[in-house]
Parts: sequence; C-alpha cells; structure tokens
Amino acid sequence: MILLLIAALVLPLGLDLYMPVPSSNPMTTEKVDVGRRLFNDRRLSRDRSVACASCHDPRRAFSDGRAIPIGVDGRHGRRSAPAIVNRGYGRAFFWDGRSATLEEQVLLPIQDPNEMGLTLDEATARTSLPVPRIAEGLASYVRSILSGDSRYDRFMNGDWNALSPLEQRGLTIFRGKGNCIACHAGPNFSDERFHVTGVAWQQPARGQAIVLRDEGRFAVSHRSEDRGAFKTPTLREIGRTAPYMHDGTLSTLDAVVDFYDQGGRPNPQLDPELRPLHLAADEKRALISFLKTLSGTVSEGVSLLKAGT
Repeated sequence: MILLLIAALVLPLGLDLYMPVPSSNPMTTEKVDVGRRLFNDRRLSRDRSVACASCHDPRRAFSDGRAIPIGVDGRHGRRSAPAIVNRGYGRAFFWDGRSATLEEQVLLPIQDPNEMGLTLDEATARTSLPVPRIAEGLASYVRSILSGDSRYDRFMNGDWNALSPLEQRGLTIFRGKGNCIACHAGPNFSDERFHVTGVAWQQPARGQAIVLRDEGRFAVSHRSEDRGAFKTPTLREIGRTAPYMHDGTLSTLDAVVDFYDQGGRPNPQLDPELRPLHLAADEKRALISFLKTLSGTVSEGVSLLKAGT
C-alpha cells in the first residue's frame, strides 16, 4: 500500500491528507487524465448513450438527481447512484460493499446490462486500452474527486462565524440528541459500515406483514443480521445530492430527518442505534440547516504532490 499526499486545499478538515492507494496502481497525473476521459466517454456503453458521468454528474457533486439511474436503452438500475466524492478513502464500494477496491468497482457498471451493458473485450476494442489500464485510470480519477472546504470545515478550523447560531445548534443535535454521529462519523461523515435502517423493509398495505424489498449486504455476507443493510453514505455535499437512501425514496432532507426521528422503520434486523428521537420542529430545522453546511468545494483531477510509504 502506498500513501499519497495530494493537494490539500479542498480536503475536509481532519481528513488524513495521505490517501491510501494500492501499490499495484500508484496514482499519476497521466492515469488521472486517462480516467477523466474514460469517465466521460459514452463509447463505454453498448448504445453509446451514457457514460460514467451520466450517473455521477460533476454539476451535482457526482450524483445524478434521480431516485434510480437510467442506463442503456432507457433501462433502470436497481439502486440510487451515490455521490462519489472522497471515495479514495472508502473501505468498500457499492451500497452493499460487494467490491473491496476501486479497481474492481469501476469495471462493474460497464458490464451491468442495466447500466452500460458492454463486455470488457468490447470496452478494450472501443478505447484501444487493455482492461487493466481502464481500471487503473478510472480508479485513479475517482480517487481525485474530493469535497471539502465547507463552512463546517472552516468553523472547525476556528472561524466561529462560519456557522450561524441555528447551524451550530444543529451541529449539537447531530452529535447529541439526534445520534447521527453513531453512523455518520469522522471527517467523511461515514463509518463505512453497513446498517439496517428499515428503508428496504416496506409494508405493502395496512394489516399486511412487512416485506424485504432489497437484501442489501446480506447478498454479499450471507449473515442474517445484514438483511436489508446498506453502507452508510457520506454526508458531504448532502444538500446537493437528493434524493436520498439506497433506493432514492426520500426526496428531501426533511423527509430523511422525519424518517430517523421516527426511529427508522421497524423490522427484525433494525440497527440498535435507531430509536425514536422526538425532535421538536425547531430542532429538525436546526439539524437540516447544519447538514447543508457540509456542502463545500468539489474538485477533480487533483495533481499528485508527494509519494511516500
């Protein structure tokens, strides 16, 4: 494993500037440039209609604004396309964590019949790049996508005027009564773990038993406690990346706060950290105001400054 020191101007306060990068794919500006081109290349989709950037739009903090993304032939995917800022610090990828590395992750949407629908041999033929180079380039580019320099970061760096009194109250609720920090921990506001909030458990009609609509992490781990579990997403840029949850069913931050205020949705595997919060209307307003301060500067293609071990 190589640790890379990358340009720090936009990184979240407190985030270790040394990004973990596999020794098999050291980051270079040339690889990042190749990855950027591939990320925007519609030739990587079977009908040449979509690129990676179609579902991870830089103008939307690398999300797409849809509940479920649309791929080749107008087909719909299974889950929401998450914002991919600061993913170079991630520990597992996709909502269910089925990929352990970015090099593995970036190739799967290309092959998914509902997303880009192309074989890897076809991708190589269209781009004149071998599969390992495609993976290395895309993974390097994704590692360069960074979010930071938010008003929250400036506040934590000593600018006490960066947050309003209402937003500061929201931060206190986030850390305390709201218990948000139990899962949305650290500078990326994600523990990179998997939790059952109940979003995947739905009640078809009054009086009927709840039904699991998506197995989530269980399909990967095969552990009963992971039925309906999904990875904690970052809250960086949360004010710009609606709709929310793995299935995009909550369209606003108000709906998200209401969902957690109710303690999630009851189910056999509900995370023990979830419980009714009984937030007052003004407390919800403060919490939402704070969450919006986590949007800052998003950059991509950052230059490598220093390499170390």
